[in-house]
Amino acid sequence: MRNRAVQAAAVVTIAFSASLGSVATAFATDPPAATSSVVVDTDTRALGLTGVQNARDAGGYRTLDGHTVRSGLVFRTGELSKAADDDLAKLTALNVVSVHDLRTGYEQQLMGVDRVPAGAAEHHDDVIGQAPPQVMASTLSAGTDLYRAFVTAPGASDGFANVLRDIAYNPGGVLFHCTAGKDRTGWTEAVLLSILGVDKDTVYYDYLLSNYYRGAKDGDMMNGVSAAALDAAFDQVNQSYGSFDNYVHDGLKLTDADVSALKAKLLA
Repeated sequence: MRNRAVQAAAVVTIAFSASLGSVATAFATDPPAATSSVVVDTDTRALGLTGVQNARDAGGYRTLDGHTVRSGLVFRTGELSKAADDDLAKLTALNVVSVHDLRTGYEQQLMGVDRVPAGAAEHHDDVIGQAPPQVMASTLSAGTDLYRAFVTAPGASDGFANVLRDIAYNPGGVLFHCTAGKDRTGWTEAVLLSILGVDKDTVYYDYLLSNYYRGAKDGDMMNGVSAAALDAAFDQVNQSYGSFDNYVHDGLKLTDADVSALKAKLLA
């Protein structure tokens, strides 16, 4: 019982702290330097939502084999409890028919449940709720233990895989988010782009865009992200599975058919 209480307190603190930034602070810093694989610029990528942080299209990148990740099909954001009516109308116009909430139940209680576009299916994919309490507490500092838990925590791979399978087979638009739209959401996007064949530098560019969209300064892990955190997740993939491909197939348990479906839907 004590462990669950510690874990709950840590999660609540993380969720509250991550929510302190406001949408009004977006674009307060310069974006990372774009790679040659970036097709869509930062302003065009932004969804322009007034009540939702870090809301952007996941497409607009070239792959190593010359394809382009289609825009208008996958979207990533912060939590949706404060989504304005106009925000929901925009998401409806973007044909968002499925929303995946990666937050814990504690975060949902603290921040509120999602407001989603009319008729959209709602999914709760808690990817860190079963992580050890000390992992949760450590996120208040460097954050690397949390990122390693994305790979090792019970239930984490199932949650991330649920999002990826829905993207692969859902004919409509799919949106995924956590609280701030930067850590759990950032790892989901990094995995997706890597599966699609986007080069590593561009994967990191997309990940680090959270600092731009959230107005976070370098080193502000509470409101932003760092390359070292993403390094930790990829390093854990190699430690646990030997390679990223093994992680996809043995960790996430995506089949070759699932990967092919992702590429067929998202690559032009």
